[in-house]
Amino acid sequence: MTASAVEPFRVLFVCTGNICRSVMADVVFRGFADAAGLRDRVGSSSAGTGDWHVGERADQRTIQALERRGYDAAHHRARQFTPADFAHNDLVVALDRSHERILRGWARTETDADKIALLMTFDPAAPSLDVPDPYYAGPGMFDEVLAMIESASRALFRQLEPAIRPAV
Repeated sequence: MTASAVEPFRVLFVCTGNICRSVMADVVFRGFADAAGLRDRVGSSSAGTGDWHVGERADQRTIQALERRGYDAAHHRARQFTPADFAHNDLVVALDRSHERILRGWARTETDADKIALLMTFDPAAPSLDVPDPYYAGPGMFDEVLAMIESASRALFRQLEPAIRPAV
């Protein structure tokens, strides 16, 4: 690393199995970073609170919903959150309050706990604090959930952008 290199701000999105909601949030957030030309200044990833889908691709309905909006999640592989993720990320974003409670239970320090945020709190127009789990629903629900995630992720990115944009 050169003296002028800046460590990117790292955001981790967390849902239950890391095959639906957190994947959407990660892919969408990365899309905003790419569009703003800030991919080298901010990084994102995703994980699940459970291990049911570790190593699997995103749910096919997630991939399809993202593709319909111009995003690509084809290379995603699910993984489980570990307490070490607190050290490797600057912000840990829960997709619903159950994930937030689990993450707060796993936080070993106040610094870890201070990194936890709930995605929908970034969107003042959000109808709920929770992003509903579309797993047991049809494809239409995946599109609805993606729209919620896009709105909140856009608001999150706008909040972070001034801090991550290089000084002119």
